[in-house]
Amino acid sequence: MKQKHVTIIGAGIVGISIALELQNQGYKTRVLDRSGIANEASAGNAGAFAFADIVPLATPGIMLKAPKWLFDPLGPLSVPPAYAVKIAPWMLRFWRASWRDRYQAALSAQSTLNGFSRTALERQIRNVDGEPLMQRDGQLQLYEGAQEFRASLKSWELRREFGIAFEHLKTPAEIAEIQPGIHPRFTHAAFTPDWMNTVDPRSWANHLAQVFKARGGVVEHIEVLALAQNDDGVEVLTPNGPLHAPQVVVAAGAWSHHLARTLGDRIPLETERGYNTTLPAGAFDLRTQLTFGGHGFVASRINGGVRIGGAVELGGLKLPPNFKRADTLLKKAAQFLPDLKPDNGKQWMGFRPSMPDSLPVIGASRRASKVIYAFGHGHLGLTQSAGTAELVAALICGKTTAVSIAPFAPTRF
Repeated sequence: MKQKHVTIIGAGIVGISIALELQNQGYKTRVLDRSGIANEASAGNAGAFAFADIVPLATPGIMLKAPKWLFDPLGPLSVPPAYAVKIAPWMLRFWRASWRDRYQAALSAQSTLNGFSRTALERQIRNVDGEPLMQRDGQLQLYEGAQEFRASLKSWELRREFGIAFEHLKTPAEIAEIQPGIHPRFTHAAFTPDWMNTVDPRSWANHLAQVFKARGGVVEHIEVLALAQNDDGVEVLTPNGPLHAPQVVVAAGAWSHHLARTLGDRIPLETERGYNTTLPAGAFDLRTQLTFGGHGFVASRINGGVRIGGAVELGGLKLPPNFKRADTLLKKAAQFLPDLKPDNGKQWMGFRPSMPDSLPVIGASRRASKVIYAFGHGHLGLTQSAGTAELVAALICGKTTAVSIAPFAPTRF
């Protein structure tokens, strides 16, 4: 029996995970990427498997805050004025996604995908002997005062409904038992004990890629310019000429919608530009991931050092980076963690591929049945990578997916 071939476009954590899962299912798989393995958002994220993060960004009432975004370029969520007109159609869909009916549906779908992805991750870890690259230390969500804490309780009740374990801490002393060295202005917290991180997201993606290649997989450094389906499969246009592929998966992150457009599919993907600073080992004795939700950033342990990053800047792919955002986050972290040594850090900016409803796109192209889309995971690319891989593999194998992919359909907009 002739072995089936699949071409994956994108060597980030989602693309590599899909390639590895298809290989496990007996497919001959190659991965194409213009910049190499995990060289975009998969390299510099917080390294968190954030299965407890089920609440979409488009929450009811969020558009009341929209006018502030244009006037606070260093705030937790901003839209650069130079990009405001271009992003207007996406913002309209974002507003519609915040209506209670759409929000509730997105919340349920995100929770289901996160729960499935958690079990898929454990299968993936076992498959690649990946436990040494995991950190199972939980996460602290921190609140400044009782008022901010009370405002969060509804979201924690939602998490409880979806089976997410957590513990509320109501004094700085209780917080210090889990993580010493936090400023006492943070009086309340929620601890999620099942939260996981990788020691380094780039190292994790590279580990998966090395296993994939050791088992016969191929990763090629080449840019894909366009796609076209024909009777024999899919023509993949590159600067070196066309390549033939019987079947294609587009998992190119923030660039995916450009390839979809060459097939005639218009998918409203936008780019959340995330910023961070990674401090060397010894910068702080960090024992669990810290989330400063009111300020839009996290502190996570990366290779023994500390990565301070987050925020949302909806600014597309072409505007120059504004590293003042990274500076602002680091200054806040130094205030909130008085023992933090903020020197000798390395700054980074990456592009998160985001849909208006915070849900990824998983499913076949409307115009090209031999092309499967798997992109738009926003902040949850690492989190949902293993689950997405199993869902895409089921689609290609002609099997029923473990969870419904209807909420993630490319045609939903």
